[in-house]
Amino acid sequence: MRLGVMFDRGLPPEELVPFARALDTMAGIEDLWVVEDLGWTGGLTSAATALAVTSRLRVAVGITPAPLRNPALLAMELGNLARLHPGRFVAGIGHGVREWMRQAGVAPRSPLSLLEETLVSVSALLRGEQVSLDGREVRLDGVRLVHPPQVPPPLMTGAIGPKSLALSGRLAQGTIVPEGYGPERVRAALEAIAPTGPHELVVLTYLCSGELPEPLAAEMAGFLQVPASEVASLSGTPDEAVARLRALWEAGADTVVLRPTGPEPLRLVVDLLGAL
Repeated sequence: MRLGVMFDRGLPPEELVPFARALDTMAGIEDLWVVEDLGWTGGLTSAATALAVTSRLRVAVGITPAPLRNPALLAMELGNLARLHPGRFVAGIGHGVREWMRQAGVAPRSPLSLLEETLVSVSALLRGEQVSLDGREVRLDGVRLVHPPQVPPPLMTGAIGPKSLALSGRLAQGTIVPEGYGPERVRAALEAIAPTGPHELVVLTYLCSGELPEPLAAEMAGFLQVPASEVASLSGTPDEAVARLRALWEAGADTVVLRPTGPEPLRLVVDLLGAL
């Protein structure tokens, strides 16, 4: 059971370095997660920065939208980080928010096909294979990495729908589910993933003092298409948050990634660790 912390997209990018260094000294925190949402910051540059200023943490991108990145270039970037920081990097790949992909002019005809073809081609490239693929969304002709990593980084898929979850269970080394999942929905996701081998389920969750702020609850309710009352979070007192954390682990989450809210995110993490 792993515990990680997200560097929230709303924080100024220059705060990433002290944030990462502080987490690197916290016993009990094993992961630092960075994001790549349209208009905020680049996930791979954030990951590279965090890896360079830490020595212990596993650093993960959750997630890189497949429509924004050509699989050949994505494999080059992921392979580079994996070689520079062996065993400390995880790559999350997903559909991307449909409206954002439309805004960027990269909305695919078939998001599911694009994700599958991206996972297949990137995985093969990271294994050092020469890849030719004439797919529905991805076309590569004899591409090979000159410097593939000795140990390819785990590829995890950001997924919600049943078809995407099943695809993740078949092709990825892990699945990332978004903020708002409670234990019951975690168990349902695991049933849909039905992995054929070792598979890490990562659950992102808001960490807050008191109740989850209404704007965040409303945003996630719209994204998940559930009532706001069903949006789960690690809220309340530190002891109450710990109880909700343990419930996620018991439901089958391998890694829980805290997304602290408010002006002092690291203070919330320290308080939770103290209660834990």
